[in-house]
Amino acid sequence: MTETPAGVQQQLPVIELVRPMPGFPDTHRFTLEPLDDTGVLSALRSLDHADLKFLVVSPGTFHPTYAPEIDDETAAALGLTSSEQALVLLVVHAGRDLASTTVNLRAPIVVNIETSRAAQVILDEVAHSVATPLLG
Repeated sequence: MTETPAGVQQQLPVIELVRPMPGFPDTHRFTLEPLDDTGVLSALRSLDHADLKFLVVSPGTFHPTYAPEIDDETAAALGLTSSEQALVLLVVHAGRDLASTTVNLRAPIVVNIETSRAAQVILDEVAHSVATPLLG
């Protein structure tokens, strides 16, 4: 449970990774916690390791044309049958300031909003960078 700004507790759904993120083999369960009132910035917080969290954003605000295509195997593992079921999150690397902050377009995290199953998808698309300017 987490406290909302008004002090009301709410239950956050547990996001279950169908495969661990690279470099984090024992981390499978997360919650997605909004960090601002607009819902733009969130923390993907590990339930397996208390000190682990990733800052994430939805691409729509900063990269509205970004539409990654995931492979059939990943879609099946997540139980995705339509794009409307998918929440795409980009991992943020905070810079000294907003202008130097980047997002990883090469490896989005895709969450099935109906089942809460998720995976970080490593895309083959070389046009997508792991350090794309957030305000690019």
